[in-house]
Parts: sequence; C-alpha cells; structure tokens
Amino acid sequence: MKKKIVVLTGAGISAESGLKTFRDSDGLWEGYEVTEVATPGAWRRDPKLVLEFYNMRRRDVLKAKPNAAHFGLAQLEKDFDVQIITQNIDDLHERAGSTRVLHLHGEIFKMRSERDERLVYDIREDILLGHTAEDGAQLRPNIVWFEEPVPMIGHAVPLVQAADIFIVVGTSLVVYPAAGLVGVAGRGIPKFIVDKKIPDTSGVSNLVAIEQPASVGVLELQKRLGELG
Repeated sequence: MKKKIVVLTGAGISAESGLKTFRDSDGLWEGYEVTEVATPGAWRRDPKLVLEFYNMRRRDVLKAKPNAAHFGLAQLEKDFDVQIITQNIDDLHERAGSTRVLHLHGEIFKMRSERDERLVYDIREDILLGHTAEDGAQLRPNIVWFEEPVPMIGHAVPLVQAADIFIVVGTSLVVYPAAGLVGVAGRGIPKFIVDKKIPDTSGVSNLVAIEQPASVGVLELQKRLGELG
C-alpha cells in the first residue's frame, strides 16, 4: 500500500508559470481591486467587467505552461497515493500529469448558470453578456468569489484527515477556509511547507519548512520524501 500524500497548493506555484496573484506587491490583481471583479457585489454592479476580467484570465491560463513544481508533484504518484487540493483555478496540475486534483475555488475552464450552480459547462472561449444556460440565466465563471461559500471544503477535509503525509506548496495560509486544512491534518504525521516566504506555522507539529520558490522547493521536497522511505 502506498502512503497517502495530500498536497494543498496555492497561488505561489502558479506564479512561477507567469500567472499573477493577489499576493503581488500592492494586493491588486492585474490592476483591479478584489471588490471590483471577484465578489457577488461586483457581479451585480458590472457583470460585463467581471466577464472581461475572467476572459482575460482564461486567455492567460491557456498560454501558461506547468513549471517544475507542477511536474515534481505529479511525479510523486510513482511512489505515493497523491491527492492535490488546490486553491488555484488553472489546470496546470492536470496538464503536468496529476490525476487527482480537487479545485477548492472553482475552475477557469468551467462556467455555470448564475441562478443554478448545478448547471456547469466547459468553456475555452470568452463568456459574453447574453450567453445563457439552459435555464435562461446568464452564464458566469464557475469560480468561488470572495464572500461566497466554498462547497468543496467539505470534500477536502476528510481527504486531509486520511493523509499519511501533508504538504503545503505556494500558499500564504491566510485565505480561509482553505488555510484551516493545516489544522485538520493528524498531529503525528509528517508535514512539509514549501514557500518563498514561510508564513507563521508555530502551531503546527512535525513540520519541515522549505523556504524556496515552489519550483526549487519541490525538488528539495522530493529528496526529503525519499529519505522518509
């Protein structure tokens, strides 16, 4: 039986593929305040702007490529039972070869009815005003915006609870409920965090911190995991 590894990934891993994040210098996202483009209020005020913003992001993700960190995590599947839980809305983990990826905050290549969140469709092109779901409602990105519930967290918690090894890569651990998953992992299991700036983890037991960018840190992580046997 392979040991179960659960990896929580965040914006830091995608940043190395050229995708901008809220963690950049001024807290803006490609020049926009969060409240302008990533809240239900923003959608009500100016759906055209929100659609344009996410259309731009979709095009950026289409051009981006997985980096060494994505490939390194995918390679862990040779020796471990690996589950990725990502806060990212891109598909770079899948393109790198990871076979089990849970997206906490939605996916940029999916859209849904603004009225019925169960009506979800694949999308590679732009979403425009007037594009409607089968219920007649406007289509919106299938993204969990700030101030909205995170339905997939209920699926993530038991996965983390069942982990033999828990790993965090490229996340500042400040966005909840995702950040709370660290506290769900078993106290006695090995834990690793890879980030170019390690957040406060003083309350986490059995933790190895690797303060490196994701692409470099995941290589170090692979060595450490090999030493665990």
